Amino acid sequence: MLDKVFRFFIVAVMGVTGAALMQLASPALTQFIGTEILKADMGFFRMTLAGLLCILMGAALGALVGSLTASYFVSALKRFSAWVEAQLGKMPIHDVIAGAAGLSLGLILATLLGAAFSRIPIVGNYLPVVFAIVFGYLGIRVTMTKREEIAAMFDFIPRFFRDILKAREARPEPLPAQPAVLPEPQEPPAGADEDKRYKLLDTSAIIDGRIADVIDSGFLEGTLLIPVFVLEELQRIADSADALKRVRGRRGLDILQKIRSEAKLPVEIDSRDFDDITEVDSKLVRLGLIAGGKIVTNDYNLNKVSELQGVPVLNVNELANAVKPVVVPGESMRVTVVKDGKEQGQGVAYLDDGTMIVIEGGHRHLNQAIEVEVTSALQTAAGRMIFAKPRRYAKS
Repeated sequence: MLDKVFRFFIVAVMGVTGAALMQLASPALTQFIGTEILKADMGFFRMTLAGLLCILMGAALGALVGSLTASYFVSALKRFSAWVEAQLGKMPIHDVIAGAAGLSLGLILATLLGAAFSRIPIVGNYLPVVFAIVFGYLGIRVTMTKREEIAAMFDFIPRFFRDILKAREARPEPLPAQPAVLPEPQEPPAGADEDKRYKLLDTSAIIDGRIADVIDSGFLEGTLLIPVFVLEELQRIADSADALKRVRGRRGLDILQKIRSEAKLPVEIDSRDFDDITEVDSKLVRLGLIAGGKIVTNDYNLNKVSELQGVPVLNVNELANAVKPVVVPGESMRVTVVKDGKEQGQGVAYLDDGTMIVIEGGHRHLNQAIEVEVTSALQTAAGRMIFAKPRRYAKS
């Protein structure tokens, strides 16, 4: 049925084209024959008999050519459609959407420019076609190449709606008439199993990987509880289009598999989910309240929120900072300056545990192993930073 429709349109288009071409030739034909009958006015559309005959002959010839060539055009159209479908099938859906959006924007821009330049003599009628080809191609290329950056520009839209939902969920209760009395700390719910002493693993702690070594060392006790929504978040990160996120997600899954197969502690998967909560961190805090366990994380914000809601937290970063060796001003050590510091003339080195050492005047010793003397140490929530001078300058 579709082939017949295509054939009909091809014959109709060829017939109209033939009629239009023959109508252009009708004045020359009338002048060549010179018969007064052909010059007679037909009484409609200011058309002469010669013009009418030319239109009919052109339409007949065009329809004949169209019927003879319809099979070729239909088969060529089918081949082109199959090729386009195959190419689109190979492309990811986000590339197709980005290309279509870029083509639309390019054609809109080409239309605006074409209307502005169409009054130029001689070439004005052809410039819109040129603009459509050039800007359509540029629109496709730019949007497909920069699709991630363009998508990041509009990332505020889902965040805006998420913030609205959070604001509605966190809407405070009306203040009572009398001064409110702070409630006493609540005991773990009756359903919580105190013998298991659950430790809930957060996504950040799993991806970080150090928790596996902490578990192997025997510093944790009880039962490791892995929520199903944490597993789903790891899966989403591992399937991300961003290469860095994908690597981090797969690393987290590998660490989790190592914990389940080699850990000295029992491991349980908790299938409970909270459909009324969208954020994974909020779900983890809710599960910690229900299970009466402690959250294992290295997320500073989750640490603070959990403590405010009465859920104990074991922070891997705090543990790492606590076991780092203590240095005092005046102590000397040998380090290698690996890069320049933020201030002019500074150099930066690192200890084996990752502690950063800022060396005053260390730029001149770049990529050299030197003796330094500690002048001060700064402890922050993100870690520890040591300030030092090259030993030969420390006494000055």
